[in-house]
Amino acid sequence: MKVLPFKIPKPQNEAVIYQVDKEQVFYDQLHQHAEIQISYIKEGSGMLLVGDTLSHFKNGDVFVIGSYLPHAFKSDTSTKELSEMHTLFFDKNAFGETFFSLPDLTPAKTFFDKTIFGMQVVNQTTSIKEYVTNLGSQNTVERLATLLLVISLIAQSDTKPLSSFVYPKNYSENEGKRMNRVFDYAMSNYHNPIMLDTIANLANMSKNAFCRYFKKRTNKTFIQFLIEIRIDKACKILANNPEQPVSFIAEQCGFTNVANFNRKFKLLKGCTPTQFRTSFKSSY
Repeated sequence: MKVLPFKIPKPQNEAVIYQVDKEQVFYDQLHQHAEIQISYIKEGSGMLLVGDTLSHFKNGDVFVIGSYLPHAFKSDTSTKELSEMHTLFFDKNAFGETFFSLPDLTPAKTFFDKTIFGMQVVNQTTSIKEYVTNLGSQNTVERLATLLLVISLIAQSDTKPLSSFVYPKNYSENEGKRMNRVFDYAMSNYHNPIMLDTIANLANMSKNAFCRYFKKRTNKTFIQFLIEIRIDKACKILANNPEQPVSFIAEQCGFTNVANFNRKFKLLKGCTPTQFRTSFKSSY
């Protein structure tokens, strides 16, 4: 299977595609596709990589991922529970290039503007979840009506972006595989020392060439990306293990110096690890 680009299986003559993924882990390869994706996480948790940014997904979350926006769901493999995601895929131009430019659909512009960087829906998710899960029993006309309702609800909802930077060119298949190897290695080995030479070799590039390549495509250095992974992992441990000392968590997440861990944590999260544990434990 090609990593990038990725083809969404399309039933013939259907513009709105409904898909249910119920697996131990979701499809976790970095990929992009022409269709806009609206996903409801019914069960499961893990890390979501969109564009240049890592975040978490958990039960009840609703995400929108824009056309050709690189992304990957990295399910938490520590649990034996099945993950379940209900997704609506659609191509904006499948209904004609001018359909969403009709005066009656002007409010949809807000939705499409936000899809460029992806978004997580913050409120009104209960209605959106119900609409999305009902798609399985609907005919094609009903699905189109549901799509318009969901777009309208999301356009009116509070949302937060999933990414802050999107590389302006679509990845080639080889680039997709290269970036996927880099991301996978970093996410699997974040708790160990990772040398730039190792990552550059994994990408089949010299160290200097890799550093330029990675920065151009993510707008950040690989070291910055690795620190974000480590801090994100630390957030989950802090939230779910109130008895573990901060110094032990720092070591678990690849930091050899607790003072450096505290400094990087506050820089990224705006609070100390202890403050985060107190205030945000329900977010993970």
